[in-house]
Amino acid sequence: MSLLLDTCVLIWLADDPRQLPERVRAQLGPTGPPVHVSAITALELGIKVARGKLQLPLPVSEWFPALCQRNQLHILPVDASVAAASTELPNIHRDPFDRILVATALQRSMTLVTPDGAIPRYRGLVTLW
Repeated sequence: MSLLLDTCVLIWLADDPRQLPERVRAQLGPTGPPVHVSAITALELGIKVARGKLQLPLPVSEWFPALCQRNQLHILPVDASVAAASTELPNIHRDPFDRILVATALQRSMTLVTPDGAIPRYRGLVTLW
């Protein structure tokens, strides 16, 4: 089982991992499964910073890869297959970033780590929170 982190989970991991439930922290440790983030998360972070909704100590272009390296997170690209699949999902969630994460997790048979209560409603998706 591989994990895919939602953007807010990544932020909490960086800021204060104690904000994450114990069962999530246990999975993110060195003995846990491989942990991934989507490249789309860098875009979402950048937009949040530009709109003043998030402050980071470094530009996203530096902060994101450094955080991933420090936490041994694998960055997944968003390819045409995932992008197209995200448009074919049921209209459960309107956020395009979350739809990309759901499509990525479904296509790669990954567990999506998210506190978002709407996301587990996608059929066939495994979530952790």
